[in-house]
Order: sequence, then structure tokens, then C-alpha cells
Amino acid sequence: MHLSASEGIEGVRFAVTGGQGFVGSALCLELLRRGAREVRSLDLRAASPWSDKLLDAGVRFFQGDVRKKEDVGRALRGVDCVFHLASYGMSGKEMVQSGRADEVNINGTCNVLDTCHENGVRRLVYVSTYNVVFGGKPIVNGNEALPYFPIEDHVDAYARSKSIAEQLVLKSNGRQAKGDKSIRLYTCAIRPAAIYGPGEERHLPRILSLAKLGLAFFKIGDPNVKSDWVYVDNLVLALILASMGLLDDIPERKGTPVAAGQAYFICDGSPVNTFEFISPLFRSLDYTVPRVTLDTSVALSISSFFVFIYTLFYPWLDSKWIPQPLILPAEVYKVGVTHYFSFLKAREELGYVPMVSPREGLAATISYWQEKKRKELDGPTIFTWLAVTTGTLILFSAACLPPVGPLKWVIDFHLFIFRSMLVTRLVFVATVALHVGEAVYAWLLAKKFDPRNATGWFWQTLVLGNFSLHFLLKRVRG
Repeated sequence: MHLSASEGIEGVRFAVTGGQGFVGSALCLELLRRGAREVRSLDLRAASPWSDKLLDAGVRFFQGDVRKKEDVGRALRGVDCVFHLASYGMSGKEMVQSGRADEVNINGTCNVLDTCHENGVRRLVYVSTYNVVFGGKPIVNGNEALPYFPIEDHVDAYARSKSIAEQLVLKSNGRQAKGDKSIRLYTCAIRPAAIYGPGEERHLPRILSLAKLGLAFFKIGDPNVKSDWVYVDNLVLALILASMGLLDDIPERKGTPVAAGQAYFICDGSPVNTFEFISPLFRSLDYTVPRVTLDTSVALSISSFFVFIYTLFYPWLDSKWIPQPLILPAEVYKVGVTHYFSFLKAREELGYVPMVSPREGLAATISYWQEKKRKELDGPTIFTWLAVTTGTLILFSAACLPPVGPLKWVIDFHLFIFRSMLVTRLVFVATVALHVGEAVYAWLLAKKFDPRNATGWFWQTLVLGNFSLHFLLKRVRG
């Protein structure tokens, strides 16, 4: 397919569901850069990290829920092409919330399809997932001829609901508009690999938060296991090419649009082991690269335990006090079982060729996270926190509390070490004084070199002492 960069874009109205998300915002900006007449963003959020940039570029915001047809109708009325990106349940706690995943991914897609039909929308590009054909069994250089993975065998609601939604979208291809039988809705599905890039919200933030705490200490599966990744700019390019592939008014092209009713795998074209891929990012941020390797079967057992625990807390999963699970079954399969695909069909039919190499994409991602880390409070792992706070509490108990119950053993131990209660209390007072002095010094130093985090450095150093001050001094020297 050989079309101009603005074919089907210039002077056209677009709507992007999930337009304030990582991929959605990049897509909105690229559409406007290529000359779109209007770009609308339908998103549940009133604001996101990309809101200011989108507003400055001229994107129209529609705050709404794809589960509510009236919200979808407001955003899609009068547009020519829709990109349906809004979804739920891709990672973390969301993966356990099967009810909401079905509502957003299936019911929401039905609302989008019905609204397109009622309003005479001509093109719909649906963002799907590899998981519609992958469910834990190895796939090497797969293609679009692979059958859908059995719905009842999916281990997570996200994959199951996205598979159902994709099939609904593709079956709606060629549907006549409600008010004008001469207008048809042409649809296609893009199946992206794991998405990465500066600002990505789903995969890397969760992995790196665990690494910062010292909890990303294991790898899963054989080192030869490989899977695909796709850089955000490459995915946006594929989405735009897919929309061009649904055009039915190209003079030299007759019959059904080339992409109508089709699905396409999209990736960077360089399958790699997940842990090998993210290791440079870990090292660039001074995080420990995972060394312990867990067999996939062991990881699945651990992940099943987390599913059980988080299912018990189902009513409260939206609460911030419930942390993200360490790992879930679908995530074990993603990193522990080989599955990668060819983008040959997308290249031949859409003209897709990745414009950003994995090396360039990872370099940009590393730069983003390094800058982000410089702006945030840094500190030791959770194990240091536990060790220091526990030790301080034990010393406080020995120095200040009466010898009641188990405390008698604590006091006896300190008497064995320090020989007298006076020395024990002096050690406690000296420890507190040292921590207070280090905290004040950290605050003064941070006011000069890291003012936005000065208060955080004070409180962290008050608790951890030199273990916190070490990180501040390292930042100052850097």
C-alpha cells in the first residue's frame, strides 16, 4: 500500500477512545501533526500527564465512560474514523477484576460499534492484543492464520474479553450505516506486542517500582525464552497505516479496502528475552538485575497464590492501600513462555516497517526513567527499611519500656551487649540525636541541590539515618 503520509487524515475528524493514555495521546498528536481537521479524546480521566500537551495541540476532550452509550455517542457523533484504545485489566490488580474487564472491553466495544453504525462512521481501528491467540503455549514466528485461543482456557479476564471484543469488531466489518445504506463501516484490529517508551504506564512502572523496593530479585523461565516488544512510535505508525488501509475512496483501488476485516500483529521485529531486554534499564538506574531464576511451574504456583489472595480482597482492589500483586498467571506466561510473531502481513498490506529500532527505543526509555528518577526521592530497598525501623524499635523498647513479657528478653539481650541500662539508654539517645542531626543536614543539603524533595529527604533520613543520607550525597556528587 503506497499512500501519502496524510492520506485519509488531512481534513478528517477522528475520535480516540482512551485518548489521554500513553498510546492514545501519542496517536492524537500524530493525527494533528499530519493535518487532521479535528481529533477528539474520549477518556474516563479528566486529566493525565499528557493533558497539557494535548490541549495545546488542539485535541478536544470528552470525559466519559465507554460503558455508557450516551458518553460514546457524544464523542463519536460526526467523526469519520474511530480508534478504539480504551480497555481495562491489562496488568496488576486490574487483571483480577473480571467483571469490570468484561464491562469495559466487551460492553464498551459494543457501544462503540453501535454508535459507529448509528452515526455513519466509515472506519474503526481496534487495538487488540497478542493474547487473543496466545494463552501459555509456545508460538514461534506466528502469523495471523493462527486460530483464536479457546475462550474458556484463558487464565485472565483481559485476554478473554479482548478476544471476544476483537471478534465482534471484525464481524462488524462491512456493516451498513443505520441512516444511509450507501455508507459501510470498515473495521480492522491491531494486535500489538508489549508496549514501551517514555511515559509508558502499564509494564515498566510496576517492574521498576518492585526493583526500587528490592523485590525484583528473580527471573522466570529459561534464558532462551523470547517475546516481542513494540515502541510506542512504531505502534502509532501502524495504527495510522491501518486507518489508511480502511479507505474505500482511493481512485486506483477498487473493491473492499485492503485492511477491512483483517487483524495484524505489530512489533519491533526483534524478539528478545524479557529480562535481557530490561537489564540495561535496571543497570542505568542502579537497580539490582534479577539473578535468581524460577521455573515457570514454580512461578505459576506463586502467581496462583496471589490470585487467591487478591480475589479475597476483590471489593477493595480499587483502594490505594492494597499494593499491586507481585506476579499473576498471565504475566508468568508473558515472560516465561516463548511467543513472538511476524509483522509480514502488516508490511505487505499496510506498508508497516518499524521506524524506531529497539536500541533507539530503549535508549529513549532509559533517558526518560533516569530523568524521572532524578526528580524523585531516592532511597534503599524495603529490606533496609525493615531492618533499620525494627532495630530502632527494639532499641527503644530496651531503653524506655518496662521489662514486661517478651520485653524482658529484649532488655536482657541489650544488657548482655551494653552491660548496663545506663549505657543502653545512652546508646538510644545518641542514635536518636545522630538521626536528627543527619536529617537536618539532609534537609539543608537538599534545599540547595534537590529543593522539591527537601521535606522527603528530611523525614526519610530521620528514620533511616546514613542509609538515606548516602543516596542524597550520591545525587549531590552526580
